[in-house]
Amino acid sequence: MSWLRFPRWWFVVPRSWLLLVACFLVQATAFCEEPKTKNQEQQSEIFRPEAGKFPPLEKAYSYRGELVFVDHANRRGSIRVQGSGMFFRNDPHPFALLPYGLVRYHGAPADLRDIPLGTVLHVLAYLPPDPKISAVPVLPVDNKTRDANHNRGAGILPAENHVLLLEDEPSHCQREGRVWKLKEVELKNNEGMIVATLETKHGGGSKAAEEKMSFDAATRVWRGRECLAITELIAEGVWPADGKKSLAGQEVLLGISWKPTPDGVFTRFYISDLWLDDAAMQRAALNQTETHKAFIRSRWMPAWIDAVEYGKFGRATVTATLFGGMDDSLYADFKKGGSAMMNAVENTLKHTHGAYGPGHMASRGSILDATKSPDPAPMGSSGTQIRFETDLIIEGIRPGKTVKVRPGHWPQVQVPREEYLNDGSSSTEERFPSPAIFPKY
Repeated sequence: MSWLRFPRWWFVVPRSWLLLVACFLVQATAFCEEPKTKNQEQQSEIFRPEAGKFPPLEKAYSYRGELVFVDHANRRGSIRVQGSGMFFRNDPHPFALLPYGLVRYHGAPADLRDIPLGTVLHVLAYLPPDPKISAVPVLPVDNKTRDANHNRGAGILPAENHVLLLEDEPSHCQREGRVWKLKEVELKNNEGMIVATLETKHGGGSKAAEEKMSFDAATRVWRGRECLAITELIAEGVWPADGKKSLAGQEVLLGISWKPTPDGVFTRFYISDLWLDDAAMQRAALNQTETHKAFIRSRWMPAWIDAVEYGKFGRATVTATLFGGMDDSLYADFKKGGSAMMNAVENTLKHTHGAYGPGHMASRGSILDATKSPDPAPMGSSGTQIRFETDLIIEGIRPGKTVKVRPGHWPQVQVPREEYLNDGSSSTEERFPSPAIFPKY
């Protein structure tokens, strides 16, 4: 033990002091090790979606906020997340849709480009599956618990920014079996406030808290096939021209957005649309469904590869699962014996090798089989699986990878420049163009 040297004072200090020092060292060591143990526990609880697996819904983190920016070509944008503080001070929070991420608007499938800025959306999201290729900033995993300061509160910048489901208010209410019940309206000069509660459609449960929301002459009121103005409700005597009136719990669906509000109220939402009956809501859903069907037919059905059986001279049989959340008629177009084309896409669903159009480099062949699983499909999946045979398989069609598939009778069109990768690369500049894309004047 010649290497162990103690200072001279060590041999003359009282024994009680030595015991005190020893206790201090033990406690200090325990204090230093405790965060490490907690961090290890935290790391074991971290969940990230895996390629080739649809993530469980119970692992998703939910929040809601105002859509303030959209980059539709890269399937990303920003939301001003609602927290406990002053809503108008909250920074726009970037999000990216997972390849199988769903968008719902007016109770129907949608693309990001369909949703107006300002719309309040409900979000189900996860941590980035692979932080190295995240299309939006990667944040500390516990960021949702951190206080953002400046009277903004916690929860407004969650690290869970890769979205499985993005839906507006009526879509959210329909999925969860809820309705808004109107309690009272107050008008002055064709604008005012509505007091309402969000409740389960068939009643029951705890008493819902009342919420006060604003509206004005720009609010659209839908009844059957009609789109009414506030002045028409007043003329019919349904609402008062001035003052308050009880609405006796009338059940409606609301489109909710946000506008800057006077009187020092920082988190008061605005009613953009009001659907008075089921017929009106169904009509809105039908219009949005047709819009989305035309979009998917021109951009092809997204899917991922489950398995590839390689043959000789480039032949292969590919098994793929079609992504979910779309109209049933689109899945019905994938029929046994029908022709099809399959092209590799990037995780933003951009076509690769696309300078001559997605069909130029796509593998061509026929659908050997199309089956629908009898079991409930997880969110993100359609439950429909196809087997596709081609005589020339391209690079990028591999297990776990995302592709797009086009049945032979869908239109074959050219997609705009921002929706394809020119050389199949996944460089930052190619995926997210810099200001250099703009012309020099």
